[in-house]
Amino acid sequence: MSTMPPAESFYEPLGEDAFASTPATAGPWSPDFQHGGPVSALLGRAFERHDPAPGTRVARVTVEILNPVPVAPLRVAVRTVRPGRRVSLLEAELSHDGRPVARATGWRIAAAPAHVEPTDHAPAPPPLPDDADTVAAWPGAHLDGYLSAMEWRHTDGSFTRRGPGRAWARSRIPLVAGESDSPLVRALVLADSASGVGAQLDFAKLLVINTDVTVALHRDPVGEWLCMDARVHASPGGSALAQASLADTSGEIGQVLQTLLVDEHRS
Repeated sequence: MSTMPPAESFYEPLGEDAFASTPATAGPWSPDFQHGGPVSALLGRAFERHDPAPGTRVARVTVEILNPVPVAPLRVAVRTVRPGRRVSLLEAELSHDGRPVARATGWRIAAAPAHVEPTDHAPAPPPLPDDADTVAAWPGAHLDGYLSAMEWRHTDGSFTRRGPGRAWARSRIPLVAGESDSPLVRALVLADSASGVGAQLDFAKLLVINTDVTVALHRDPVGEWLCMDARVHASPGGSALAQASLADTSGEIGQVLQTLLVDEHRS
């Protein structure tokens, strides 16, 4: 079982708005298709770099996964849908060979005044464990991509035991070669793991994949480590939702929601 990243970054720049996907982006279902974490973070990075406005921040990102994203060259395009001094809506599209594979929207809003009194309704996250987990998952899972490119320290549950889970995590490698990850990028790289950290369905027997991920942050995370507290809600004849809270060492920073397809494995 590999615990070392297979590359030095998730993506390598190929020029303006174009990127080569490294093997580190591969998700647990196949070495040929990407995990949603790097995909979401690449779109969030585009939002942050598009017509930056001092005194604003990207507070919410929703990613729609249109097709499996291949481990291959990608291009990102971004535009402003609703301009505004205090509130603006951004839209981005990720494509491969001219075919859209993911789209995202992001709300960029003015930062609250410094004198606003903070409120906190969530319990403090558990202490960061001293030892890293051995990377493991359900039988047949691809471990030598995203799962190994992240460092995991579970405090409740694990990838091999069903039930709600809680884990600290950080990326071992940057999103884009030669860059330092922003706080938003660090949150988005992890956020799409909610259905895995909080897995309550048997991935060996069922296909459980998300069609989207929404990340809403009331403040930017501080530091490399983030704590995810996740659970999955499922109903026969329905679908499933993965829900998670994100925290840094100072407390909760926001929420994650994923809509999940639940189906039988098909050849």
